[in-house]
Amino acid sequence: MNKLDLPREIESKVQARFSDCDPFNHLNNSRYLDYIINAREDQLIKFYSFDIHKIAKEKAVAWVVAQTQIAYLIPVDVMEVITIQTRLLSYSSKSLLLEAIMWNENKALVKSVMWSHYVHYNLKARTSQEHSTELLEFFEAIHYPLENNPIFEERVKILKKLNKTN
Repeated sequence: MNKLDLPREIESKVQARFSDCDPFNHLNNSRYLDYIINAREDQLIKFYSFDIHKIAKEKAVAWVVAQTQIAYLIPVDVMEVITIQTRLLSYSSKSLLLEAIMWNENKALVKSVMWSHYVHYNLKARTSQEHSTELLEFFEAIHYPLENNPIFEERVKILKKLNKTN
């Protein structure tokens, strides 16, 4: 696939399982993170043939979470099918900023939004490391910044308004 043809926003569906829900039959707060991280890993392989586990094994580099912000807008119900949409908001020589939006199945309602900052990390040296030129070119091909570069709280307000109009 040509780098110019790479999708900048990718998504997949998953079903909220009973074992991942709380006594109110809503997805447990901590499981939102698991669902999003698992979806992103699968999406990277499916859409970009980019396997972070293979990279870690072969090149001894990975991305570690430096900060996560999440807003829970509408509960996910037990057995509900949800759509998880992700995009790379920004990148630098050593870091990435990922956005993940959890929607209901048909993307009419925003259930949650998460921003996660990752630092490129050398597993052998146990320190942050600059991205290679190849990685920076890949990130340039897929990054999809938001208009006007809102902060997280502003982004949450924008997404909440979508729920009121649907």
